Amino acid sequence: MGLPHLLFHAPLLFLLLVVPLLYSVIAHEVSHGWCAKYFGDDTAQRAGRLTLHPLPHLDLVGTLMLFLVGFGWAKPVPVDYGRLRPLRPGIFCVALAGCATNLSIATLALALLQAQLVGLGSAPALMLAVVARINIILGAFNLIPVPPLDGSRIVLSLLPSGGQRALLRLERYGFIILIVLLATGWLNPVIRAMEGLLLGLIAAMFGLAR
Repeated sequence: MGLPHLLFHAPLLFLLLVVPLLYSVIAHEVSHGWCAKYFGDDTAQRAGRLTLHPLPHLDLVGTLMLFLVGFGWAKPVPVDYGRLRPLRPGIFCVALAGCATNLSIATLALALLQAQLVGLGSAPALMLAVVARINIILGAFNLIPVPPLDGSRIVLSLLPSGGQRALLRLERYGFIILIVLLATGWLNPVIRAMEGLLLGLIAAMFGLAR
């Protein structure tokens, strides 16, 4: 049952789902900005992006995708990676911050379900399950090491200088490569593997049932 169907047939449930899903993508971007500030780059702060107010973050296409299919994105938070100090740990942590935030949101949602604070099959239970699922998908997808996804920045921070230059040259074609990989379905097993990895991490760290 998609979000458009819920809008007309269960508007309260639609609101219960859309609000946390919207803030999941916003929190992903804001966490990049806060982490960058910690490592010395205040670009996101000066751009007014260290806020949970949705308007500065909304991307038209990403928001429509969120409403239509339950998966979307926000405007990327600007980061001047050259200002991060120390550089390599800064790049690594800033790139990882968004995925870590989605993992934390998913963990919280699953923990609330595990605690059985809401009735199984109820609207709040469905909301928590969808929020957990979408955040795991967001985290898993962004960990893929293809530019412009966060995973490519994580790899960049670990590569020697020659490898960094090669990856940066590839970045201009990253979006096209990503679209081709998605359209052909070649990324599907990678995404599923990443999802399994994140679910396993949650289960191992917090003792939650998978």
